[in-house]
Amino acid sequence: MPTRNKKFYKSFLYSFPIILLFVLVFTGFDLSIDYDLNISFNFVYILIFFWVLKKPETLGFGLIFLSGFINDVNLNFPIGISSINYLFLCALASFLRNRTLTPSLLYDWVFFFLSVLIVNSTNYILLTLIFSSDISYKILMYNSCFTSLVYPIFVKIFNQINIYNLKEENAKSKR
Repeated sequence: MPTRNKKFYKSFLYSFPIILLFVLVFTGFDLSIDYDLNISFNFVYILIFFWVLKKPETLGFGLIFLSGFINDVNLNFPIGISSINYLFLCALASFLRNRTLTPSLLYDWVFFFLSVLIVNSTNYILLTLIFSSDISYKILMYNSCFTSLVYPIFVKIFNQINIYNLKEENAKSKR
C-alpha cells in the first residue's frame, strides 16, 4: 500500500504542471487583489514560461495551444488569441533556453519581464486593432509589472518540484 501511494504521489508531481495549467484555464483563474489598488497577475504566463524554460517535455506545445482555446472560451475572447499569446511566450522561453549557458534567476526574470511586455503588447494590438475591443493599456501594463514581480516567488516553488522530479528520474535511471 505505501508503494502505491508513493507511486501516485510521484505521478501527480510529474503531471502537476499540466494539471495546474488546465485547472487555471478551466476556472478562468486570475489572481486579483481589489482593495484600493487593482493588482492582478497572470499566473498562467508564469507557469508556461517556467516549465517551457526548465523542462519543456513536461508541458507540450499542443497542450498549451489547447489550453489557450479553453481560456478563450472561458474568458469570452476571440478564439485563438490566448493560444497565440501562449505559443509566443513558449517561443520566447525556448529562445532563452537555447541561448543561455548557465541558468540565472536574475537573467530569467529580466527576460520574463520583456517577454510578458511583448506578449501583452501583441495581445493589446490584436484585440484593439483587429477585434475592436476596449482594453485599458494602463491595466495591462500594471498586470505585466505585477506578473513580473511575483515571478521569482513561483520560480522557487516550481524549482522544488522540478528538483524532486529530477531526483526521482536519476534514481530510476540508476536502477
